[in-house]
Amino acid sequence: MKNGYLTSLRVQLILLILAALTAAQLVSLWLFADERSLAIQAAMGFEAAGRAANVARLIEEAPEDLRESVLRAANSPLVRFELTDVPLVNHSDHSDGNLVETRIRKLLNDSYSRDIRVELHQIEGELLPLPNLAQDMTEMHVAMMQGKLNAVEMNLSISISGGQWLNVSTRFERPPIQWPLYSMMTFGLTATALLVAVSWFVMSGLLGPLRRLAKASEDLGRGEDVSHLPVKGPLEVRELTAGFNRMQERLTRYISDRTSMLAAMGHDLRSPLTAIRVRAEMVDDEETRESLTASVEEMHEMVEATLNFARGLSKNEPVQNIDLLPFLQLIMAGMVADFEIIRGPDQRVRIRPNAMKRALKNVIENALRYGKIASVEWSIKDGDVLISVTDNGPGLPDDALERVFDPFFRLDESRSLETGGHGLGLSIARSIIRAHGGNITLSNREIGGLEVIVRLPISQTKTSNGD
Repeated sequence: MKNGYLTSLRVQLILLILAALTAAQLVSLWLFADERSLAIQAAMGFEAAGRAANVARLIEEAPEDLRESVLRAANSPLVRFELTDVPLVNHSDHSDGNLVETRIRKLLNDSYSRDIRVELHQIEGELLPLPNLAQDMTEMHVAMMQGKLNAVEMNLSISISGGQWLNVSTRFERPPIQWPLYSMMTFGLTATALLVAVSWFVMSGLLGPLRRLAKASEDLGRGEDVSHLPVKGPLEVRELTAGFNRMQERLTRYISDRTSMLAAMGHDLRSPLTAIRVRAEMVDDEETRESLTASVEEMHEMVEATLNFARGLSKNEPVQNIDLLPFLQLIMAGMVADFEIIRGPDQRVRIRPNAMKRALKNVIENALRYGKIASVEWSIKDGDVLISVTDNGPGLPDDALERVFDPFFRLDESRSLETGGHGLGLSIARSIIRAHGGNITLSNREIGGLEVIVRLPISQTKTSNGD
């Protein structure tokens, strides 16, 4: 592509889809991590509540001298049990621990006959080794938590018969999400490849009609015959294609009608001119007869020029890829006076050869008529072929550089055919060149003379040794 793959609509859409899905996945992972943390908290909270309820039942059922043994057996690095005269949780507001309280009461078959207090709060900071934990387990714990403490601490106070309190302290650590690099890379590459493949296939069906429409627009701008495009693709693309087809029909019909009308007018004028010429020959006065004959001849020449102008607008000739240098040499071979060809890069142009030959011949003949010497050279610029025709004549007034393209406009006020023609040469040339999707401009040279620049779209196939 001219400006890189990133300018392609297909690539941009695929990148947009990938970016949107990546963002959605990141949000999902963040939400999943939070839900995972809440699920772990709930599970561990219910587990701690179950252990606390069982220990409370054992203590109430065991003899007093065995209570300490029960507490020692129940303790673990993450859950600590104590039997004291005062509660560890000194307030009864525990709305954030209602589920834990409900679970304990259910396990104790208690219907709010005893006081159960729950306290939850967040703790963060540096991870400290847990007491009564083996060395290898401590190392594994620190590695899993990545040295950071992020946990929810829960304190329970359950009233025991006899006036004592069973105090339970535990914490639920939130282990960071583990990212298995190899698995993630494999999943990412597989998902990306599959997504790109599917998107590429889908985008091909979407962008195919757009590419055909772009090519048809370019061909139409070059004056080529374009067949009706198939109306395919999404609704918007179908509407665009149908609109292009309608536009092409209207433009073709409009140009055809105007050209036919111009040709018909020129053709119909021949008969009365012929009659006038016959009558002029019958005039007795020689001077009057010669004047009338000259006027009729001039009108006849103008009619012929008009017909030639109308034929120049016709698109019946097929378009061909033509080598520029041999084409210019062919033009020079058919002219009376030679002109200089300054060779440029080998290049083909996509033109209607006879029509373009006529247009360039008109331009070069003008240069030879007014400048005596003409030079033709060409170059490539911005994807177009620039054909420059220069002469060493007097040039043109600035206000006439555009007006000379008007039909029948002549700078020579004498209107002599020998000095200025009919004023249709440049009009015909511009019509033909613009029908090829190009343009023609005039400018005065600083060193004197006129420069004509003919810009034509470049052919897609360049000449080469293997062409």
